[in-house]
Amino acid sequence: MSEVDRTRAAWPQIRDELLRRIGEGEYPSGSKVPSVIAIAAEFGVANSTAQRAMEAVRAEGLTRSEKGIGTFVL
Repeated sequence: MSEVDRTRAAWPQIRDELLRRIGEGEYPSGSKVPSVIAIAAEFGVANSTAQRAMEAVRAEGLTRSEKGIGTFVL
């Protein structure tokens, strides 16, 4: 899924896709998740929308962020 349904809020759709990718091992434990800028470009959304989706994934306890380094799957 690289396209969002424009009739619904984009960030939950992106969050769900990131959760799917983590759950299916596309982003395995310890791997680096693409940057907010890369996610925004992939889905054609604003950086703030991608950031909100990333924050939602982090709130579920599946990733950790290291300032200046990136976000990693736990």
